[in-house]
Formats: sequence, C-alpha cells, structure tokens
Amino acid sequence: MGNGLYLYGIFPAPGPKNMNLEGLDRQPVQTYGIDDFVFLYSEAQQERYLASRRNLLGHEKVLEQAMEKGYRTLLPLQFGLIIENWETVNQQLIVPQGQGLGDLFNKLDGRREVGVKVFWEANAELEALLQEDQNLLAERDRLEGKSLSMDQVVQIGQAIEQAMSNRRQSIIEVFQATLNPLAVDVVENDALTDAMIYNAAYLIPWDEETHFSQQVEALDQQFDQRLRIRYNSFTAPFNFAQLN
Repeated sequence: MGNGLYLYGIFPAPGPKNMNLEGLDRQPVQTYGIDDFVFLYSEAQQERYLASRRNLLGHEKVLEQAMEKGYRTLLPLQFGLIIENWETVNQQLIVPQGQGLGDLFNKLDGRREVGVKVFWEANAELEALLQEDQNLLAERDRLEGKSLSMDQVVQIGQAIEQAMSNRRQSIIEVFQATLNPLAVDVVENDALTDAMIYNAAYLIPWDEETHFSQQVEALDQQFDQRLRIRYNSFTAPFNFAQLN
C-alpha cells in the first residue's frame, strides 16, 4: 500500500463520479465512500508533504476544480492529512465526528466562501490624519527640532497611534456594515501584513456572489483610490469547515 492515502476533502454521499482530476505528485484523484461520506483522495507518494507553495496550491486546486465541476457541497480538509487505511478514517473521524460532519454539510449546502482583504497606505493615511486633526499636527510640529523628554515622545506617539487605530476601525466598520448583512456567517482573520487592515471570509448563498461582488466594487468606488481591496470570489470553504 506504500505511503498511505492523501485526503483532500469530504462530500455528502453519493459524491462525484469520474472527475478526472490530478492531485499531488500527479496522482489521479479518486473517491471512497463510508456511510454518508465520500472522501476525495489520491495515493500518497511521500510519507509527509511539505507545506510548500506548490503543494498548498495543488491541494486547493483539487478542491476548487471539484467544486467547479458542480460538486459544491465540499468539506475541505486541512493540508497534509495522510492516512494508513480507511479503517483509521472510520475510527478517528467518522465514528467520533459523524454528527458534526453532517451539521457542517447542512451549513455549507448551497453556499460558498468568498474573501475580502483590505490594504491601506499607512504613510498617506498618517499625513491625511494630521491634516484633518490640526491639534495633532500642531503638537507634532511644535515638538520637531526640540530635544524632547521620553514622556513627550511617547505621549504624542500614543496619541497618533490611537488616532490611526480609530481611523482604521472606522474603515473596517464601513465594510462590516455593507458586507456582513449579505452573509450567513463571517470569520475575521488576522491581518497578514502591516499594510493589511482587514481580512474577512464570508459564507454567502451560492447564487448571490454577483450581488456581493457589486457591493465590494461599490466600496472600492466609495473609498476612491484610498484602499486596495483584494476580493477572492471562489475558494473552498476552509473558514467555515471547523468541527467544534
């Protein structure tokens, strides 16, 4: 049996037929059913897979291609899951978590995940802030060129930091007010870079993606060049596939 089986995700039965997908290490992707669950897998060619960009994208591509072929209700599994045999899956996943998996299928049925990442130009925002807040600007200018006590430096630094934080929050609240009502569920993730101020995933009804993307577009117009918005309109629902 070699290195075991590499798992990508789980469908509700009866699952897909003849998808002709290529998985990691160019192995054919196959399906295997246990009870109400159909697993998407390929034969592992390695004992463990490194989380390289190529492997991660390969894992996601299998899931996305399956969804694009019309098998939309798909529970993605985390990258790197290799099992010895199907008995292991039964004992470790289906017996203890079968009920939870069923609940997740109900939640994902007819829905898709989309993602929004918002970036700003911190320097430009700081300048704009100082222009709008004349007190802060005067304070900063007054202190320039003087030898300051540490306390004064810290105070103005904190005042600016707090004002920038409020500025960031007010942008985020516009996104929340516009997009959250369109979603069945929302997950807010950590910002991945300093320039990123917001990173959210939305579970939305499958057929309402066009409307959702129009709202994202409208937000882009509203902030007119101030922000960079990265919108991912199609992804396997990793953020909403968490077993409790």
